[in-house]
Amino acid sequence: MNILRTPDDRFENLPDFPFEPHYVELGDGIRVHYLDERPERPSGETVLLLHGEPTWSYLYRHVIPPLVAAGHRCVAPDLVGFGRSDKPADRFAYTYQSHVDWLRETVFDRLDLRDVTMVCHDWGGLLGLRLLAEHPDRFRRVVATNTVLHTGDQGDMGPFYAQWLQHSQRVRPFSAGQIVATGTVTDLDPAVVAAYDAPFPEEDHVQGARRFPLLIPITPADEAAPANRKAWEVLESLDTPFLCAFSDRDFVLGQAHTAFRERVPGAKGLPHTTIVGGGHFVQEDQGPRLAQIVDDFIRSAA
Repeated sequence: MNILRTPDDRFENLPDFPFEPHYVELGDGIRVHYLDERPERPSGETVLLLHGEPTWSYLYRHVIPPLVAAGHRCVAPDLVGFGRSDKPADRFAYTYQSHVDWLRETVFDRLDLRDVTMVCHDWGGLLGLRLLAEHPDRFRRVVATNTVLHTGDQGDMGPFYAQWLQHSQRVRPFSAGQIVATGTVTDLDPAVVAAYDAPFPEEDHVQGARRFPLLIPITPADEAAPANRKAWEVLESLDTPFLCAFSDRDFVLGQAHTAFRERVPGAKGLPHTTIVGGGHFVQEDQGPRLAQIVDDFIRSAA
């Protein structure tokens, strides 16, 4: 497998991103980057922050400091193909299952995370909720924000998905920064837009980002559909505390929180929150507010 690595100088002097890089190497030779910020006075809680498409751990730069100040360890990996993690050049190396396997090996086999509070966004939920269903004993609680777990049985995905699918495959250059800017309420500084583009210096580096829209199960026959249905069967029996914190101006997923609130036993009776003034990339619009919700949830469900 031809594996690409974004040069380190692409990540120099990024706005509001003082965090030290950390790396693990997976069994197939892929190097995965992650942030690991630890408090001076630990609470004993570990928060796993999972990004989605087409972002990286930079998305959580305003969420991590308040959580660390509250005493919580924060671990934020870059998915394979994103951020400072390696990027297979062959787009067909990126499958739903390979992403699940890469993430599992990173956070469980290499980092050995346990008793985790998972915060999952966008594709971070499509992957992280699979891990929750397959390894529920590793998780203490979940905060789902602007995410979903499709099984291919949901029917027509609507005009937005069709437009996004075409855009993701046809646009050149592929600008992650412009996509993030489109999905926020606030106007992003050009330097922030550039930070989201930093992982992708050439077209070869962007194959993982181009593939994600194609990997969403849209029909019952999709190759990921059986595993996701099985995951839902587990979620529908799981009493792990499960909080929804979706934003009020997410034009991507809208009311996707409804399924979690109605079908996951661990979601019953919790103070699910609508984050006002947040677009799809709520971490950009309301990062400290999301951090407060996570901290309050940890303290209330400790």
